[in-house]
Amino acid sequence: MFRSLVCLHSALDGAFFWEQRAVAIARLVHWQLRTTSLYSFRRSIHRIEKGLATRPRREVFAADYIGETVAFLGLLAEAYEEGCTEYREDIAWGATALRAYFAAVKGEDRVEHAREAFQRLALPAGLVANGGEGGVVRPKMPEYGFGIADLLHLARTRHSIRDYLDRPVPRDVIDAAISVAIESPSACNRQAFSFRVFDEPDLVREVAKIPIGIDHADHQIPVLVVLVGNLGAYPEPRDRHLIYIDVSLAAMAFVFGLQVQGVASCCVNWPDIHEREKRMQELLGLASTERPVMLVTAGYLDPEGFAPSSAKRSLEEMRVYNRTVAGGSAHRAGDRVRTP
Repeated sequence: MFRSLVCLHSALDGAFFWEQRAVAIARLVHWQLRTTSLYSFRRSIHRIEKGLATRPRREVFAADYIGETVAFLGLLAEAYEEGCTEYREDIAWGATALRAYFAAVKGEDRVEHAREAFQRLALPAGLVANGGEGGVVRPKMPEYGFGIADLLHLARTRHSIRDYLDRPVPRDVIDAAISVAIESPSACNRQAFSFRVFDEPDLVREVAKIPIGIDHADHQIPVLVVLVGNLGAYPEPRDRHLIYIDVSLAAMAFVFGLQVQGVASCCVNWPDIHEREKRMQELLGLASTERPVMLVTAGYLDPEGFAPSSAKRSLEEMRVYNRTVAGGSAHRAGDRVRTP
């Protein structure tokens, strides 16, 4: 009975149809462009690095995709020579990992063919991967100028602000916060998202009309950022939620990056409503595989304004150690309120 109700709800609720349609289109685009996709290349290089970092290391790995990875590195190198310098880091990263790979893996026919192709590549001179040596790094825990108490203070003093001063936010401040967000983890380091930043008042007002909840305050938002995920980076339906996870990780880093520079912010929910999704896609010129995930407003705090206190749940409510279900539903003594 329950499964029947779920199926009926899925059939009647159009939101599920549009999500499934978006995932289907993204899968088709991904497989059509698989060998010419920067996202696929980044995923492959990351998988190679994981293979290099695994102990004990397998004698042969990545043989199924090493050939197309080398071929795409060649395409990037050609594009770089033609002036596409934005691929600089990808080329340096990929070449560094592949050199380490071919030094470690030998003998398999597909690997040897790819090695020969790699040796024939005309790679740009002087490109060095940022941080990586031999395709992997030996991480060290550095000394920081702050501790957990400082980080907790940052988290507790951040509020969702909706009252901003009529004062522009310098773009270098926004860019610095985005640079922090770029360092966030993402699935196979694909970073399949982008920050669409609006700081011209007319454009801010136009974009702010689309989501729910900020259209009434569009006149006092100095900066509005739309975080967009690209489903086309993922080959399987199981990956359909990764854009939401990756964007959320980046968004929190972005918000903290703003906060420490004295810029307040507010995360804005993006409703899964097809009409609004279509309007945002048309306004921003998004590809069919791209979906808005959330928005963030930013500006300088109005000292005369207010913000919700947003009391947080206690550590004891939110944290559970080593609890499993054995012989029935797990519960705590004294539970009175259950969360479904």
